Amino acid sequence: MASIGVIDYGMGNLHSLSKAISRVSAEDRVEVTYDPDKLVRAEHLVLPGVGGAKHCMQELQRLELDAFVREAAGRVPILGVCLGMQIMLDHSDENGGADTLGLFQGTVEAFPEPEAEGSSSQRIKVPHMGWNQVRHTRTHPLLDGVSEDAWFYFVHSYRARPVHDADTLGMTRHGVDFASMLIKPNLFAVQFHPEKSQGAGMTLLANFVHWDGQA
Repeated sequence: MASIGVIDYGMGNLHSLSKAISRVSAEDRVEVTYDPDKLVRAEHLVLPGVGGAKHCMQELQRLELDAFVREAAGRVPILGVCLGMQIMLDHSDENGGADTLGLFQGTVEAFPEPEAEGSSSQRIKVPHMGWNQVRHTRTHPLLDGVSEDAWFYFVHSYRARPVHDADTLGMTRHGVDFASMLIKPNLFAVQFHPEKSQGAGMTLLANFVHWDGQA
């Protein structure tokens, strides 16, 4: 059987995410583990995350999983969820700043103050928590069955700012527009929590477990 490896580095909503993936993955086996010898056999990988980027990177480095994820990105499809998306970029400003995995060129920054970047006069609520819409930037097999402007569940205080527009698959508005889905060969990353996003989220997870990694 094909397998889906959920990378367990001690930070992430592993139970609900792995349970959701199991529901949509039919005969595929889902394994939650930090063991690279088990993860290397997976045909799809999931990088979850809840918390701060600096601590996240420290734990990945402690478990020697940072190098594993970079290497695996050249072999198999990987899904980054929430903080797992943010650490796929080059650097996060959170908690004094941390260099991250560098799988996408770009940074992770705080939401701007109201007077910055032409945002609304009302102060942006941080964290960005609750349901919001994701606007597709183009068609893609990962979005099959997911309606344009579908609603997903978000919980985050920082936003991704990729260098290349071509890496953005979805945008969301929270005071300002920000990239809420990123795409590259073998890499798919979402700022929201698909496992908490009901039908649209489950459809997205089902599409991922059948994705061949083509951008």
